[in-house]
Amino acid sequence: MRLRYNFRLSPAPAQQVALARAFGCARVVFNDGLRLRREAHAAGLPYICDGELSTRVITQAKKTSERSWLGEVSAVVLQQALADLNSAYRNFFASIGGKRRGPKVAPPKFRSRKDTRQAIRFTKNARFQVTAGGRLRLPKIGEVPVRWSRCLPAEPSSVTVVKDGAGRYFASFVVEVAERPLPPVESETGIDLGLSAFAVLSDGREIDSPRFLRRADKKLKRLQRALSRKAKGSNNRAKARLAVARRHAKVADARRQFHHQLSTQIIRENQTVIVEDLAVAGPARTRLAKSVHDAGWSAFAGMLEYKARLYGRVFHRIDRWFPSSKRCSQCGTVQQSMPLNVREWTCPCGAVHDRDVNAAKNILAAGRADRLNACGARVRPGPGLAQREEAGSIRGAA
Repeated sequence: MRLRYNFRLSPAPAQQVALARAFGCARVVFNDGLRLRREAHAAGLPYICDGELSTRVITQAKKTSERSWLGEVSAVVLQQALADLNSAYRNFFASIGGKRRGPKVAPPKFRSRKDTRQAIRFTKNARFQVTAGGRLRLPKIGEVPVRWSRCLPAEPSSVTVVKDGAGRYFASFVVEVAERPLPPVESETGIDLGLSAFAVLSDGREIDSPRFLRRADKKLKRLQRALSRKAKGSNNRAKARLAVARRHAKVADARRQFHHQLSTQIIRENQTVIVEDLAVAGPARTRLAKSVHDAGWSAFAGMLEYKARLYGRVFHRIDRWFPSSKRCSQCGTVQQSMPLNVREWTCPCGAVHDRDVNAAKNILAAGRADRLNACGARVRPGPGLAQREEAGSIRGAA
């Protein structure tokens, strides 16, 4: 399987200028290709194929005085910018044709030099190299120092250099990694994700929500107020915007670290992990939007999924419409309604349930049933012959 390994870069001032030039050239090539295809569509001309587009916006453009500076950067960077445009068009066509699942994909749009995130990609054709001294050698940029936190498990197939909104540089390596199965264990768990508690496991363990954004809210408000007072276009406004971006980046880094540590712990302790396929788009439009985004459920579930595959565990999602909170985990009775303020309830069978623990138990049971069904086994026992001590199977029989 393919994984990404991200490391912080520390480019020198001259290398930052070269990276900015590469970001700009990639953006111009992307926009030129998009403009040509839009003009062809408006004029009723056929769709410009990938090869012809590359010839017109790269090869021929370098020979003109307006785009001669495209030759100052690696040609692979320009080709990868067009590859991103082609992928965006393919995703758009697949979406409107019904071949792509999920929400509809919008057509590609022009990139701006004011975008907070800039990125370029180098493939093996660019001959990038990690030197013996631990530096990343990039064509026409030089050897950039890398802050290695761990070793790469294999030779990378590509590297993407990213500049985020906080002004930080990262190298994202794509590496082919072999699966490393862990010793099998007997335990299985169902996870109910929430807001008051980040996660509740089916064994009753409750994991508190760190609420990183809420904890940084006071300082973020102060920085946002300072940003709003700065004149647009001034250097002081750029500094204030950078301070806000750095604070948000710190919050995002802390949340990501929490997700990684917790997901690794759960995967190591359990052979099977079952979660609910949550619809985040709905709660993200309510008054709980800030708390929902602060929790980061989708990112956490994605980490569980790929780590389960990497370490030989089983990961399963159940249907989002499954009534995990309203169903009694002992008798199976489903309540008519269950408002969010009800945290503990009593079933007519006499069982007293904690809302989240009961939901986690139901998620685990539903995931087990789905897995058996997917393997071809019976989820429910089929009809059998009635024993002598049992009632007959004919309607009306006593």
